[in-house]
Amino acid sequence: MSVSPSFSQSANQLGHETSPYLLQHKGNPVHWMAWGPDAFVQATAQNKPILLSVGYAACHWCHVMAHESFENPQIAAVMNELFVSIKVDREERPDIDQIYQNALALLGQSGGWPLTMFLTPDREPFWGGTYFPPAPRYGRPGFEEVLRGVAAAYRREPETIQHNVTMLKDALGQLNQNQARQNQNIDASMLDHVAERLAQEMDPVHGGIGRAPKFPQAGVFTLLWRAGLRTGHQPYRDAVITTLTRMSQGGIYDHLGGGFARYAVDEAWLTPHFEKMLYDNAQLIELLTLVWQDTHTPLFAARVRETAAWVLREMVAEEGGFASTLDADSEGEEGKFYVWREAEIDELLGSDAALFKHWYSVTPQGNFEGATILNRLDTTALGDIATEASLAALRQVLFKARAHRIRPGWDDKILADWNGLMIAALANAGMVFEEPAWITAAERAFRFVRGHMTEDGGDNRLGHSWRAGQLKHMATLDDYASMARAALMLYEALGDDSLLAQARAWVTVLDRHYWDETAGGYFFTADDAAGLILRIKNAHDTATPSGNGAMVAVLARLYLLTGEDAYRRRADELVAAFAGEAARNIFPLAGLLNAIDLLHDPLQVVLIGDAAQTYAMRRVVLERSLPNRVLSVIPTGVDLPATHPAHGKGRLGEAATAYVCAGMACSLPVTDPQALAALLTRR
Repeated sequence: MSVSPSFSQSANQLGHETSPYLLQHKGNPVHWMAWGPDAFVQATAQNKPILLSVGYAACHWCHVMAHESFENPQIAAVMNELFVSIKVDREERPDIDQIYQNALALLGQSGGWPLTMFLTPDREPFWGGTYFPPAPRYGRPGFEEVLRGVAAAYRREPETIQHNVTMLKDALGQLNQNQARQNQNIDASMLDHVAERLAQEMDPVHGGIGRAPKFPQAGVFTLLWRAGLRTGHQPYRDAVITTLTRMSQGGIYDHLGGGFARYAVDEAWLTPHFEKMLYDNAQLIELLTLVWQDTHTPLFAARVRETAAWVLREMVAEEGGFASTLDADSEGEEGKFYVWREAEIDELLGSDAALFKHWYSVTPQGNFEGATILNRLDTTALGDIATEASLAALRQVLFKARAHRIRPGWDDKILADWNGLMIAALANAGMVFEEPAWITAAERAFRFVRGHMTEDGGDNRLGHSWRAGQLKHMATLDDYASMARAALMLYEALGDDSLLAQARAWVTVLDRHYWDETAGGYFFTADDAAGLILRIKNAHDTATPSGNGAMVAVLARLYLLTGEDAYRRRADELVAAFAGEAARNIFPLAGLLNAIDLLHDPLQVVLIGDAAQTYAMRRVVLERSLPNRVLSVIPTGVDLPATHPAHGKGRLGEAATAYVCAGMACSLPVTDPQALAALLTRR
């Protein structure tokens, strides 16, 4: 059957959307629709299957498939005749993405983006894949061939389609059942066992997990770091330090502008997939800060400062909220903004070029398609003070020259969960490195989310995504968990009681609308979310921490700060709901396990006195790597809640006074910073 390539441009309905990714496709000849009832009604009325395409604005292969297929009038015409085509931004709708990524995995295929799934009009998946070339290559069938084959099967083989639908629906339901174990005790010995197992997967030469590609799996590296601190086992610490050193000196790091790319395509961290994501950089700021607190490595401090500077310079969006991503591509080429030809460097740096080229591995042949990705992997150690000062000046010359290039695309939508990650990271790093501007930026972003991304009604219901003055989509578990954690970290930094109250309010929303009263655990979506075939529930980290894992930590902190047993009980119920998962697959559970470590072995420090009085005490705490730290600074004359373990304790005389509490028991008061340091060392 031939299909006419004619199409109606106005049939594409993405022009009124706010997502930069969807707007990238508003000019396609494909009759794209957004996810929603209009598309489902049309598919039902026309008895057509749904073609669901999921991607994001910074995705290189999404751009490739768009240029090859979605901008191709012939292929678009086939899509328009045979399917109702729906385009989804996976960052704007992570709920949709998770469901159909799981379905693809159940079909035995690797996930990723662009995700291409075929659904019935009832949104039930029956087949799918990721990237398809326009014509057969890479061992993949051509996209037009796929389209015609799927449409023919849908028309002629309804029994096969229904079989696939039933199989996937049942399997998704099974996958969504959490492995509860009420009597499972996830204690320090189990955490140590998990660390030992994960350490076996670490690359001893280049760091990171396994071989290529390599992702900055901050949760896994944090678990190993915690285990090293807990056990004193040096190989755990060395594995993390090696990883962070190689990443910090590799091409995955932007040596001119700061910030880390999403992953490296090779095992040495040299060649990045060039997009920069807010969530990766938030987690790496936090991990680098934690490791620096123990090692005081200048390289790690520099990378924290440079990455924070990049965030505040390039990632602040509307009214202080943080934008989502920077694209991998500019001028249609991946990495073009970031790489250098030797001749460019020679011209810009003149007689100093030789020094720069030696330290940053610049060669005539380059290391990326004839150009050079700047890196310092040949010699990861820093040079002497004079050399590093010279290199810093030369980097500034190249940075200013690079500013005249055409920049990668900027996705400036503000996501509540990713903002929470960055707010917490900057608040904590701002305290540790004594950078009040970072804390101010974190507070401003927090106020934006709380003020602009709260739905009307006054019941603390968050929205997920904001752009161009519009709040869109119901918040997920991750939004609440991430923002509640951000509130608690800002509470440590600022001592503002309204931040503690806000965290408590968001937990109340989760308990009311997201908690599974039958099997325990929080669902990813609310009980009044619409348009989804099921409510996902798991404790698995993805590129971002698991919402259920993060909530264990939030509940633990609330219990410690308030002494209210209800928070501890809910944390224990949450752990029990997923305790059986540890026996099945430990790799995606780092976030949950790190939170359990905090729940079982917290280090609560209460300082009593004003800011000036407690300054020296705060520095003692903040200059130590204490991942289970819960720090409270209580002004003189302010009472802690009656249920708090330090309730009724005060200053000794006029001196700032510290108490170190474990559970509901606190140490004797100390007034000398050195005495506090000794107490923390013993703990």
